[in-house]
Amino acid sequence: MREDDTRPGSAETVGQPEAESTQQTRRARPRLRRRDRVPLSVVLLACLIFLLATMTAGVAIGSVPLSPSQVWHVVVEGIAGHAPNTVAGIIVWQIRLPRVLLAAVVGAALTTAGAVVQVLVRNALADPFLLGVSSGASVGATAVLLLGAFASLGQWAISVGSVLGALAAMAAVFLVSRTGSSLSPTQLILCGVVMSALFESITSFLIFRGNPQATQSVLFWLLGSFGLASWSQLPIPAIALAAAMIYLLAQGRALNALAMGSEPAASLGVDVHALRRNLFIVTSLMAGVAVAVSGIIGFVGLVVPHIVRLMVGSDHRRVLPTGVLFGASFMVLGDLLARTIVAPQEMPIGVITAFIGAPTLIILIRTRPYLYGATQ
Repeated sequence: MREDDTRPGSAETVGQPEAESTQQTRRARPRLRRRDRVPLSVVLLACLIFLLATMTAGVAIGSVPLSPSQVWHVVVEGIAGHAPNTVAGIIVWQIRLPRVLLAAVVGAALTTAGAVVQVLVRNALADPFLLGVSSGASVGATAVLLLGAFASLGQWAISVGSVLGALAAMAAVFLVSRTGSSLSPTQLILCGVVMSALFESITSFLIFRGNPQATQSVLFWLLGSFGLASWSQLPIPAIALAAAMIYLLAQGRALNALAMGSEPAASLGVDVHALRRNLFIVTSLMAGVAVAVSGIIGFVGLVVPHIVRLMVGSDHRRVLPTGVLFGASFMVLGDLLARTIVAPQEMPIGVITAFIGAPTLIILIRTRPYLYGATQ
């Protein structure tokens, strides 16, 4: 969609006096273009600097405080293949850095998936977990923790169980909501909500019937945590995020068209049915992989995309790359608070994101009611 198509004074002011139309256009244009005046490269550079700062703080702050110079010395040496075998080196390279990187990847994946799902179902209050993926993943993870499923896989058991649960939920929602060859956004939402309730009831049943000693581990996982982060967990979510971003950035114009509605998108040459199917698969896989390594972390995919749109506008060619960096920073900061705010204990990160996300969403709803269903 060209920017001129949304300016007052194009189609909406036809028939008005020319002077009045020009005056309205001059008043409205700065508001519509203010966020687009800043080049995308500048926005991405600022977000990248902010991400590096938050990651440095995330590695440096802890029960054993380290200076930024110590952190970067260990990181540089580790990248060169010579991680120092010192206390600082072990803390940074083996404990904190994998956790911070995993938090960044998960935050980027959930933010990206949230931005796309909101376009997919044309609902400003949608998030990746609306499609039932998280509930399916919770069933798989609960089965591993309580029933010992996939125990032969060792540390990969929870990840494999949650991914399989997410894939099963994705397939169930897709098959139930599909009508012929089309995928209706309304039916997708309704089927996602219904299947989420079903999978949540299965999880509750497993918790009730399972080993009481393992219940605390299940509840902690259901609220999200990066406490078990390791280098071996990074490749799969990082590869999934990179592959999804390559596809989504190539579909930037199609996403902008779909955001206007299925009929306008089809009139612009977009295969709406195929695009919705592909977006559903991509977002479900991203959310499933993220849940597999971190547990269920709410509000990130719901709130952060709205914050990003306030920063750069609604063009998804700007929203997606900015959201990756800002979402990663948001999650790193949330994880830092989760492990320091009640130290030496660790709080589930889902509690932190809910404390931050809920007030933020309320503020957005009150300040921009027209985006959330208000008619006046």
